[in-house]
Amino acid sequence: MKTVLITGCSSGFGLEIAKDFLGRGWQVIATMRTPREDVLPRSKRLRVLPLDVTDPRSIRALIDAAGPIDALVNNAGIGLLNALEGTSMDAARDVFETNTLGTIAMTQAVLPQFRQRRGGVIVNVTSSVTLKPLHLLSVYTASKAAVNAFTESLALELEPFNVRVRLVLPGRAPETRFGENARSRVQGGFPEAYSGLVQKVFESWSQSTDPVTHTSDVTEAVWWAVNDPASPVRLPAGADAVALAAA
Repeated sequence: MKTVLITGCSSGFGLEIAKDFLGRGWQVIATMRTPREDVLPRSKRLRVLPLDVTDPRSIRALIDAAGPIDALVNNAGIGLLNALEGTSMDAARDVFETNTLGTIAMTQAVLPQFRQRRGGVIVNVTSSVTLKPLHLLSVYTASKAAVNAFTESLALELEPFNVRVRLVLPGRAPETRFGENARSRVQGGFPEAYSGLVQKVFESWSQSTDPVTHTSDVTEAVWWAVNDPASPVRLPAGADAVALAAA
């Protein structure tokens, strides 16, 4: 029986990925900053463990508690929606600490066991915003684009050890709380000079009839990435992400 460790499982994609792997018979280690076992089905194959990907001590404690794993899914992340002028450097650092450096730190933590065993899979969940620039997402996009570049280079580096590294790029997913979480980090609101742009952006999103990404699209892409050695390094997830990747 194989074991997957998934970060950021309290809601959204991470929660659904954990449910999917449980349903397919895997042992699942679901991590959250504040563990909540009530959000996942009860199972002897499930462990819910605390993790703050920005805290080295938390990462070390998790790796010690988790034991051997077969796959790591780096899904933990935070959003940030604002004009750059309205984004404090503290907020920018928080986004990079979680989305970029947190992914790198977790990957580094599992590599010794994967390399020594000459086997393992790492899947990094980023975003299709890295495929097409969008308003008010410059810092968030930069944090995810850095993970894309990191992943593709690391995939080459780990080939001699039979360790696979993959990217899953979801599109816009109204089912998740990304927008709510991103707006919650708008400190002091949007800059007045950008009010017209902000209004247009929000109106465009609310009126959009374009295809979107469903959580099932992401769970299927992650499953494919983990289980199929022939899967591509980049896997767009969702009709909108697939269209962007093909453009």
